[in-house]
Amino acid sequence: GSSGGGSTSSTGRLEIPSSFVSNPNSSKTLTLGNDIASVTIPSDMLDNIPGIVSKKAEINISEGDKESLPDDVKAAIGDRPLIQLTLLLDGKKTDWSNPDAPVTVSIPYSPTAEELANPEGITAYYIDGNGNLTEMAGAKYDPQTKTVVFQITHFSYYAVGYKTATASVVPAPITPSAQTVQFRDVLPSAWYYDAVSFCAAKGITTGTGNGNFSPDATLTRGQFITMLLKAYSIEAIAAPTDNFADAGSTYYTGYLAAAKARGISNGVGDNKFAPEKAITRQEMFTLLYNALKNISQLPQGDSGKTLSEFSDANSVAAWATEAMTVLVKSGTVSGSDGKLDPTGGSTRAQMAQVLYNLLRK
Repeated sequence: GSSGGGSTSSTGRLEIPSSFVSNPNSSKTLTLGNDIASVTIPSDMLDNIPGIVSKKAEINISEGDKESLPDDVKAAIGDRPLIQLTLLLDGKKTDWSNPDAPVTVSIPYSPTAEELANPEGITAYYIDGNGNLTEMAGAKYDPQTKTVVFQITHFSYYAVGYKTATASVVPAPITPSAQTVQFRDVLPSAWYYDAVSFCAAKGITTGTGNGNFSPDATLTRGQFITMLLKAYSIEAIAAPTDNFADAGSTYYTGYLAAAKARGISNGVGDNKFAPEKAITRQEMFTLLYNALKNISQLPQGDSGKTLSEFSDANSVAAWATEAMTVLVKSGTVSGSDGKLDPTGGSTRAQMAQVLYNLLRK
């Protein structure tokens, strides 16, 4: 076959080199793209397809057809980009889904003046076969590259969206994450206001009921693991066959199963997770570290700080030392008054601030 117009044509069929696929390693990535969008794929992305090495694999990045969408979805997307991602094996369209190998998508986008004034409202939606919108947790606009960036684990239709600061732009049917939540107990003057608003807008938290967020309430292990996994688009396991013995049947059950399956948490012993127990700071940062390591997103910065500079460094548990060392170095954990307070608890507001600091970078 003769080669067409290079890799930046607008009907992008972009080939994945077989040498890249044949040596799967999640830390190795490749970026393919055209003027519609680009995708950064890990080399183990096609790991779950038998005989993949002998097939010609291509990703097609094209503009989606807005005309076929329901009117309310069309209105929600407006003039913003709608893209379709398709996997072709030997030229044949093939479904792709692999929760263990998230693909990063970047869609070039020039926000309106209103959107630039509230960039945190810029988001991305997945559009399913029935035309329903689901917000992609963790989607964000990057002003440096002028792109909307988010992670996916299956190919489909994706669109750039925008939520105003007070109301949703998505008419019914609304998934809970597509509404902006204003909490009665989170005042604009509070130090955690931006962090909590960000987490609510991204669908990471829906609060504690009755319009409240309970910022000063003690954070439990179950609450934290749920928000952590939502923040990084790590999906819950709907009907887990393997789970912690005390995972129950509640909002955190599927997230505990996902944390166990991915090795993010081994629990507290006896195959228990203790989800209702208050979480300590070192537990929180260890789970955070394990999750970021699992999706190859450990923070890279260097604050110039070391663990030993903190006066209570020797009270960090052995199992938490690696996590605390890395997160102190990257500036994720800063402590206060020269102390890390590893066995201290955390409030819901403090947790929102930690996720906010990480996700908006």
